[in-house]
Amino acid sequence: MTEPLHVPRSVLLALWLSDGAPVPAVLRAVQGDDEPHDVRGVPEDDLAALLSRWTDRGAAPPDVAAVLPAPGDPLSAPAAVSAAGIVAGELVLLRTPDHRSVALVPTVRRFGPDLEPGHQVTWQVTEVDDWRPALHREGGWLDDAERDLRDGLRAATEALTGLDVARWRPEAATQVSAVRDGALPSARLPARLDGRRARVLTSAARLRAIVALATQDDGGAVNLWQADQRSTALREVDRVARRAMGAAASWLSGDDA
Repeated sequence: MTEPLHVPRSVLLALWLSDGAPVPAVLRAVQGDDEPHDVRGVPEDDLAALLSRWTDRGAAPPDVAAVLPAPGDPLSAPAAVSAAGIVAGELVLLRTPDHRSVALVPTVRRFGPDLEPGHQVTWQVTEVDDWRPALHREGGWLDDAERDLRDGLRAATEALTGLDVARWRPEAATQVSAVRDGALPSARLPARLDGRRARVLTSAARLRAIVALATQDDGGAVNLWQADQRSTALREVDRVARRAMGAAASWLSGDDA
């Protein structure tokens, strides 16, 4: 059975908040098999209470964005949380009902045996400057991301060809095939997620998984220059995929109030 593609918790949280779903549905999807998520930096102790305060008001979905920064590439992470976001590899930006801009950065602690690990997640909530203008300036964000994904897929194909998959460890080619055929974890996605966003998410998740596999092996690189060229190409592919995944999970109302 093919394993579902990985979708970061921040992407899931942004998707569900933009969907306007009830808090119990958001929690089931975002927490999955985790322990109940904690929060810090606000009066509430857990994610359930925080989301109830921010979303259970019968209002339109909040402006929300998922950002997946990496070392040397903070993307649109606000300066106040850029370092923490890079360490976590993900964060959520949110406009609250009282018109404050906040960032939620998760810290994930793994525990238990390797075959059945558990995860304790704590979201640090930090007030930040209004993050929406930067995203508004990137008009057609999803359009750009979808186009860049097509270019990224070509780059990934070229990088993998140069790696010479046949010379990887024996199971690598099988793993690449499994990733190529992998699907999103549909049970953890909003039922109303439109086809275009789902398509972008799927392509981005596949690219990130292939990059993760490719960076585990030297493949056909025979000298440091080739290894460096391969790493540079794969980093760019991952940047495109991270940006696209964030774009697919973000929603802006256009209200600057």
